[in-house]
Formats: sequence, C-alpha cells, structure tokens
Amino acid sequence: MESLVGPALLTLALVAIGGYLLGSIPFGLLSARIAGIDIRTVGSGNIGATNVLRTGRKDLALLALIGDSGKGALAVLLAGLLTHWLPAAMAIAAGAAFTGHLFPVWLKFKGGKGVATFFGTMLAIAWPAGLLAGVTWLVIAFLFRISSLAGLTAVALAPFFALATEQPYPVVVLAVFMAVLVFFRHRDNIGRLLKGQEPKIGAGKDQPPPAEGPSDAKA
Repeated sequence: MESLVGPALLTLALVAIGGYLLGSIPFGLLSARIAGIDIRTVGSGNIGATNVLRTGRKDLALLALIGDSGKGALAVLLAGLLTHWLPAAMAIAAGAAFTGHLFPVWLKFKGGKGVATFFGTMLAIAWPAGLLAGVTWLVIAFLFRISSLAGLTAVALAPFFALATEQPYPVVVLAVFMAVLVFFRHRDNIGRLLKGQEPKIGAGKDQPPPAEGPSDAKA
C-alpha cells in the first residue's frame, strides 16, 4: 500500500503542474497578436475575450474565448485519461488550470478574470452543473444585459448546481474555489455594479471602457 503512495502523489503533482502551465497560456494576448495588436494597450488592457472584441475583430475574440475555455476543459480531460477518471485528480487539474489563467507565470501573474475558463472546466468535469451555469449566464445576460453580473451569478450558483446534480465532493469544492476567485477578480466590477455604473453588453462601443483599478489592469 505504501509503495503506491509515492507514484500517486507524483501523478497528482504532475497533474497540478501541467494544469497550471496549460491554464497560463494567454490566448487573448496570443490571438490579438495575429493582427499585430498588443491587447494590453487596447481598451481596459485586459487579456480576455471581451477586451479582444474591442479591437473590432470578432474572429479573434472568438478564438480567445475558445482558447480560454478549452484549456480548462483540456486540463480536466488529460488528467482523467492519466488517472483513469479519478474525480479528485480532475478537480486538481481544473483548479490548477483556472489558477494559471488568473495568475499566469508568463505575464508576471497578472491574468484574466476566469469566467471563460470556469465554464470550460465545469462543462468538462461535470457537464450537468456546467450546463446549468451556462443557462444561468444566458438568462441573466438577457434580462440585465450586463456580462459581469451574468458571470458572477453563474459562478455563485455553480456549487449548488453541483450539489443538486449529485457531483462528487471534489467537484463541489472546485466550484466553490473557482467562485471565490472569480468574485475576488471581479471586485472592481462589483463596485461598479453597486453604483449602477457597470456598462451593459453592446453599449458604449464607441467609448472607452470605464476606468479599472489595479486588480483589473490585466484581467
């Protein structure tokens, strides 16, 4: 029994490190560079798909969205294949990829806000809960036309969706972990929401985005 502990811990360590490095790939930054644009000099300076969209290139924004969500899903699937679909290992990989997106080593730990990567990991590790979270985003976005509010609502309800769909305990813990970090990364957005100053989806395309605090400078 003890002889299995070492290899198991090594596997989990590899899953965590691999997930983090995969999650650290800044697809928003890379997709914008296809057009010769440094996304950090555009709009709010964010490296996410929303800011890539401000370049006027919907194709590049879509590429960033697919990349940021796909890397979370890929981390989960690779961990599953490596560990024979062990929920704890997949949750570790998902959490590591999510952390990598928020705090990428390549960009001095200044990354994105995590909503796209959250959806990618949740759909891969627990698609019923991820699907419910996605529907929540769509409903809130349709009703209020505020992307950040939709994302915050979706991630806040994700742990309850995981419980309601009887997901393994590691998945529930993962959902809570990601929700806490998403709220942390959105603290400036929350401040604007409370003041009624958060821009709506599709509004102010010809105007610069609202000023963001240090925490969002590269989100």
